Amino acid sequence: MPASSKTKITPVGVVGKVLRILELLDRSPAGLQLRDVARLTSLNKSTAHRFLKHLEGEGYLFRDDGGAYMIGPRLVRFGTGVSYQAMLSRISRPVLEKVWSATGETVNLATLAGQEILYIDVMESLHTFRLVSQIGSRRPLSCTALGKAMLAAMSTEQRDLLLPMLQLENPTARSITSVAKLRKDLAQIARLGYALDDEEAVSGARCVGAAIVDANGKVAGGISISGPTARINKTNLAAIAKTVKRAALEISTRLGLSGKS
Repeated sequence: MPASSKTKITPVGVVGKVLRILELLDRSPAGLQLRDVARLTSLNKSTAHRFLKHLEGEGYLFRDDGGAYMIGPRLVRFGTGVSYQAMLSRISRPVLEKVWSATGETVNLATLAGQEILYIDVMESLHTFRLVSQIGSRRPLSCTALGKAMLAAMSTEQRDLLLPMLQLENPTARSITSVAKLRKDLAQIARLGYALDDEEAVSGARCVGAAIVDANGKVAGGISISGPTARINKTNLAAIAKTVKRAALEISTRLGLSGKS
């Protein structure tokens, strides 16, 4: 066969192999190990590894702490069958576990759902007295650390569209009830890099949260630590805030964010 013909055919063969891998992983939301990808696509193990590493490096695939490959954030945005929430939860879980082990308090992961936050993962504190939100539950943006952190990290245009639509609920006497006060709070949150719910959602409870952003710098969700005011107090608030900010940045990096310190 002439060399020119080989040149034309080879790229098509490569594309076909890559598509086989992507289609396989799209049907396997729990992820697959390298050996399983090679076996199920009938690819040589070294060839499969080369393709997987490249796709992982470009953000099209993600590899969890157990070494399983799954559809990554860039492909999820292209509209694959994998739920974005499931992908974010899977990517974030190892980080949540580290924060939970380090603090002993409840750790929450949430996304934006219209004018509310939606809890997609919760690791409960082992303390008898603890603050816990249920996975799948929703709360207002304006009185939660997660909601305020996400609002503060949005673009000005997105935030200005959303704020007039918010129903500023006041579940406690400390809840924010005016857009002007909320804007002032958000400006401080943007400077600090974290948000504080100081008994604004539940009396006797504090929550410290930070926003998670994707490779394009857009808000993807938020992570928070919550507990009673007796345990989250002036003595340890700075340390907890630092932990939350570090965790949010680590998850953001896993989503493809780069060049941020």
